[in-house]
Amino acid sequence: MKKNLLAAVALSAALLPLAASAQNIAVVNGKPVPKARAELLITQVTKSGQQQRTPELETQVKDEVVLREIFIQEAEKRGVPASADYKAQMELARQSILIRELFADYAKKNPVSDAEAQAEYDKFKAQNSGKEYRARHILVEKEDEAKALIAQIKAGAKFEDLATKNSKDPGSAANGGDLDWANGNSYVKEFTEALALLQKGEMTQTPVKSQFGFHIIRLDDSREAQFPAFDDVKPQIIKRLDQQKLGAYQQELKNKAKTDYKFSNAAAPN
Repeated sequence: MKKNLLAAVALSAALLPLAASAQNIAVVNGKPVPKARAELLITQVTKSGQQQRTPELETQVKDEVVLREIFIQEAEKRGVPASADYKAQMELARQSILIRELFADYAKKNPVSDAEAQAEYDKFKAQNSGKEYRARHILVEKEDEAKALIAQIKAGAKFEDLATKNSKDPGSAANGGDLDWANGNSYVKEFTEALALLQKGEMTQTPVKSQFGFHIIRLDDSREAQFPAFDDVKPQIIKRLDQQKLGAYQQELKNKAKTDYKFSNAAAPN
């Protein structure tokens, strides 16, 4: 009986180093590098979903963790942790991590509901219902310039060529005045009203004045507003609402804080 007990104790002692070694990736200068350290790094790397866990990634992370241990040991040997610069950077890192985790915790506990996402979709759809227009325009500063260009187009000049040469709108001039498909609500009132009176292929016969100058407008086509299905845009809607909720939470904390500091106008919560 005594012999069996002694054998068991001896076997356990022999297995202890093997068990400990199974929990480590390596030993660097006598110091174990635990597998848990690699798991933590893999979790961080794959958290965003941009990288998947693969054997190749695991190998790269193990290499990185062991290299870090080598470099950390050298830094500690040289007294880096005692330096003022190291301590200052550690404090900044502590603050950043605390803030990041605060907002991550808030987002986790205040998720956007399906009902909120649907309501946002419905609101956007209502605001952008109606017609979409495919239009071109030429924007100039003076009414006389616009009248002269209208006369040239009526005489046979090509609208697109005159737009490229004369329009003051940098966003469309290079494309012959093309504004692509857009809802009428996206234009200034005067522009939309003039556009709504045109038939396909028609051009305004007189300059249209707006806050930007004088426009010559041609309607190339129109259609009922096109909307993607709710499920197709739901992830983007949820992301935007998440950002709005977080921004409101940050502003709430800022407003509730008792401080004699006067924030500048540019100091918006991040």
